[in-house]
Amino acid sequence: MWEWIVGVVVFYIFSGLKIVKEYERGVKFTLGKFSGVMNPGLRIVLPVIQSWQKVDMRVKAVDVPDQDCMTKDNISVNVNAVIYYKVMDSQKAIINVEHFNYAISQLAQTTMRNIVGEVELDELLSSRDQVSEKIQVIVDKASDPWGIKVEAVELKDVVLPNDMKRVMGKQAEAEREKRAVIIKAEGEVIAATNMSKAAAMLSKYDGALHLRTLQTINDISSDQSNTVIFAMPLEVLRALEGFRKK
Repeated sequence: MWEWIVGVVVFYIFSGLKIVKEYERGVKFTLGKFSGVMNPGLRIVLPVIQSWQKVDMRVKAVDVPDQDCMTKDNISVNVNAVIYYKVMDSQKAIINVEHFNYAISQLAQTTMRNIVGEVELDELLSSRDQVSEKIQVIVDKASDPWGIKVEAVELKDVVLPNDMKRVMGKQAEAEREKRAVIIKAEGEVIAATNMSKAAAMLSKYDGALHLRTLQTINDISSDQSNTVIFAMPLEVLRALEGFRKK
């Protein structure tokens, strides 16, 4: 009889042995009431009388599903993100909120829609880091009572409607053409300035223009396919005219 009782007690105790891993914590309840947090190692949870829930304390990366949002300038966009968080207080994560994983995801979704609605499209596209930081601050503050620390929020994709993509493509093309025209005009101004300086320098010295003309003719004549039209200086024509008069 005593052997049977001892066997039942041993079985009862062994069935209550639980292993808590290094990255876990166990929230224990005795008769439904919180009775402590179990640290890593071999722990005992008395069946029927006690119960427990494991909490993973590692950083989790959770995808925030695609959200149809409206920006401040009334442009519809589809935005998704990823949120990084970890449980700092396992007791609060179990007692203060039901299914904290689901709760943090829902909170991130609603916060992302609200923040996107406060910025214009240009700011959303050019300042993703600032928008992500705003979402992270709000979600982190709201999840403090749950014992959760939000490490970061990253916007992954901002998908625009097809008609908006075409408009932005035309705008970018027009901007490129504008820059090309400006650069070409600046180049022409520089070239004209240099030509003016060269002309002024050549005019200071007698015969300099003739030498430059001969050099140009020599450069052109190196190619057999070119037809050279020689421009005779006015001084030569005037000299020939003087010979006729004589």
